[in-house]
Amino acid sequence: MKVFKYPERTAWSEILKRPVMDFDEIVDRVVPIMESVRTRGDEAVKEFAQKFDQVVLDEFLVSESEIEDAIANTDEELKKAIQVAHQNIKTFHEAQFEPVKLVETMAGVECWRKSVGIEKVGLYIPGGTAPLFSTVLMLGVPAILADCKEVILCTPSNKEGKINPAILYTANLIGLKKIYKVGGAQAVAAMTYGTSSITKVDKIFGPGNQYVTAAKQLAMKAGVAIDMPAGPSEVAVWADETAHPSFIAADLLSQAEHGVDSQVILVTTSEELIAKVSDEVTSQLEQLPRKEIAAKALENSHIILLKDEKEALDLINEYAAEHLILSLDNAEDVAEQIINAGSVFIGHYTPESAGDYASGTNHTLPTYGYAKSYSGVSLDSFVRKITFQKISKEGLKVLGPNVEIMAKHEELDAHKNAVTVRLQTLKD
Repeated sequence: MKVFKYPERTAWSEILKRPVMDFDEIVDRVVPIMESVRTRGDEAVKEFAQKFDQVVLDEFLVSESEIEDAIANTDEELKKAIQVAHQNIKTFHEAQFEPVKLVETMAGVECWRKSVGIEKVGLYIPGGTAPLFSTVLMLGVPAILADCKEVILCTPSNKEGKINPAILYTANLIGLKKIYKVGGAQAVAAMTYGTSSITKVDKIFGPGNQYVTAAKQLAMKAGVAIDMPAGPSEVAVWADETAHPSFIAADLLSQAEHGVDSQVILVTTSEELIAKVSDEVTSQLEQLPRKEIAAKALENSHIILLKDEKEALDLINEYAAEHLILSLDNAEDVAEQIINAGSVFIGHYTPESAGDYASGTNHTLPTYGYAKSYSGVSLDSFVRKITFQKISKEGLKVLGPNVEIMAKHEELDAHKNAVTVRLQTLKD
């Protein structure tokens, strides 16, 4: 990790640059995949599965017997941990329900808003070097709670046509029934356009590699919504002299092991802390099975020493991290001043990995600086907000003339007339 000591504010934008994402070449490769699936459906999906995943698939849908085998083959200790996480995630997302609130804006004019689940949603779950069964919880739980009418899950199989048992166990636990052995850009294409086997959906959720990310961008152009723009995973840790160097190193490495293009940032006003954390990172890195991946990510990562808390706060808000850990003595006070972050972890004993798995918050978060304009996945991500209004005769008598005047001045006479004919009827 490169160390920057007391950089000028004019240098911050350069220091805080993420690893460059150049999708042009990847998009060029993905466009033919999307088009082939659009025109040839299941046949194309099978060909791409054989080409990219080296698996021959006769059927995409996971069978009941496969789910039963997965349940039997999932470690019992893991099952219990998943059940705890499921309950916490469900509890947190249930609390996000908004009751319908009728508002009388003036006498005789009533307005309200209602949440309605998106009818068809598709969940993409990576299954490569790190099969993300935790993401099944993060996406599946709010989808079920939102009462989406159809929820499908796509995840790649191994060369034997089998899906990681923990993914199937988790999907079954929360009530997902339609699980397809399809991965990569071809899975996104199938959910975008629909095939004879796989349902066309209205919105696609879930992380993936650069090909999946590019496919989701193309899905948007085809009229299918996605959860949010995506980039490599990242964490920023803001720490002071009260922080534990071993904790910080572990937090940095927990994100660095996600992928070679991940980025981790340490911001501090304590110069003494830098050497201690650097030593801990070196020591802990050697113990990691994914140390080659983490080491590569650390090349994109920085330690930034600043002169005071004000500068640190400004830089942290400028960076807009996906995950932000406040390892500070006054962490709760500082948390109130954070305006740009995907998810914030407060205090020395709140590791980012708790949010990744089981505390209850959602781990599907905006990366690459998108936390300045996007929220993480929540119950709201799976619903549409529809407004309703009802106006009584007496209400229209009061409100109507105002609408007539406004429509007249915008020179939209038909708008004005829609009110005028009603008011005339009331006079008659």
